[in-house]
Amino acid sequence: MGAFVVLEGGDASGKSTQARLLADRLRSAGREVVETFEPGATEAGAAIRALLLDGDGPVDPTAEALLLAADRAQEVADVIRPALARGADVVSDRFVPSSLAYQGVGRGLGVERIEKLNRWATGGLEPDLVVVLDVDDAVAVSRRAGPGDRLERAGDEFHAAVRDAYRGLSADRDWVVLDGDAEVDTVAEGVWGAVRDRLDI
Repeated sequence: MGAFVVLEGGDASGKSTQARLLADRLRSAGREVVETFEPGATEAGAAIRALLLDGDGPVDPTAEALLLAADRAQEVADVIRPALARGADVVSDRFVPSSLAYQGVGRGLGVERIEKLNRWATGGLEPDLVVVLDVDDAVAVSRRAGPGDRLERAGDEFHAAVRDAYRGLSADRDWVVLDGDAEVDTVAEGVWGAVRDRLDI
């Protein structure tokens, strides 16, 4: 089985950049790597992503949680499990922790309820390592370009709640928290260090 590593954090935390850098570094170490992201990594997921993020109209929080779980179920079936089964590493930009923070806390649906839903959706698949990039609210705002998608437009109070949720959830779930305010190369070294420490790579 390959290693399953998830990069997490609020919007504009730099996780997409760090996921790509980590994948490149794992490949340079001679490992096969599959990169994925949420939502939208599969054909079905792309349709879900458009429905969730591209529209201007409201989406009920429960519907939002269910759609994200559906996207995740398809991603696990089509991308993640096959890659892990053949021994490839999987580096994902978001996974279940996003729903715990965004829908469980940010939308007020409850972490336990969202966790149960996603355990069913993923067949109980757990990452080997979750790395959370913690970014100051003002830094995140300064990095955001344009109006963004529907979730990115949810407002400063919502995004502050999400960032606080990541901090609290990390303490309870043994996620690695790194300072996302630092320079890209510094953060990348921190991510690589966490991967080597936890996964013996």
